[in-house]
Amino acid sequence: MKKHISIFVFSLLTLIILPFISISMGRFYIPINDVMIALIGKSDDMVINKIVFNLRLPRILTAVLVGASLSCAGTAYQGVFKNPLVSPDLLGVSAGACVGAAISILLGLDYGFTILISFITGILCVGLTMTFTLCIKRKSNLILLLSGIIVGKFMDSILGGLKYFADSESQLGDIVYWQMGSVARVTMQRLRFIAPIILISLFMMFALRWRINLLAVGERDAQSLGVNVAIERSVVILFSTLLTAASVSISGSIGWLGLIIPHITRWVIGTDNKHLIPLSMLFGALFLLIVDTLARTLTPLELPLGVLIGIIGTPIFAIVLIKQREKTI
Repeated sequence: MKKHISIFVFSLLTLIILPFISISMGRFYIPINDVMIALIGKSDDMVINKIVFNLRLPRILTAVLVGASLSCAGTAYQGVFKNPLVSPDLLGVSAGACVGAAISILLGLDYGFTILISFITGILCVGLTMTFTLCIKRKSNLILLLSGIIVGKFMDSILGGLKYFADSESQLGDIVYWQMGSVARVTMQRLRFIAPIILISLFMMFALRWRINLLAVGERDAQSLGVNVAIERSVVILFSTLLTAASVSISGSIGWLGLIIPHITRWVIGTDNKHLIPLSMLFGALFLLIVDTLARTLTPLELPLGVLIGIIGTPIFAIVLIKQREKTI
């Protein structure tokens, strides 16, 4: 228990300190003292104020919220479905959000409308998955998984068609870049629309974390403990979907994060969701914050988050799997 508390406190302190370092870093370096002065409203330097409040602070807050959301949703899905290969885009939410964003780009709508439409289409796709599952009239995790795969592949096909008809000079690049993931164009005004959804959903997942343990033991065992599996599973899926849809709508499709962070957290702290859920939020927030900072500082051209997460996350994930294998021998 002391180990769990120590890891949690260290991760929380790191998450408090790291954003100040991240704000100072970039093509235009700002000393941390100047960052602190700007944040408390005492800076008279308009250039520093604009960089801090208009450019870096919104994307840092977004990276923290999105990282926490995707890792929390991935952890919850893996627990509910008892499958370590499950990721937040399981029920077609990411594919649906991508379709919504592509439609918005093709219509030439503002980035704010892109966020709104992608969020709505992501939620609608999950609704379509649930409806398809009800039509089959078999309530099981496997049917829900397969329904999500069907809807996701259908949305991928629609997205392929939209990309085919997109203008190669003005629209296709925006769609592809959005698919790769980025928080570069997020503003405080746009973040205010999504942040309440994320924060409420994160709080609910934190409150429900011990119920996920009951769902993870299996349907029959959970029912014998007095758990209404259908209702509680639906509630967990609802808030996990809201987290994923909100994240994808504002940052684009960021693959891998919701799959690898739960595994890393599980390797560090164990499988108890009472500890796993909150620590996965912290690890996800830290991971995406670090990756986003590297994305805008490593090269003159900003790297898409999806690309950098794949490059960094793949070897980390491989090492974790090897370590887990060594423990089981």
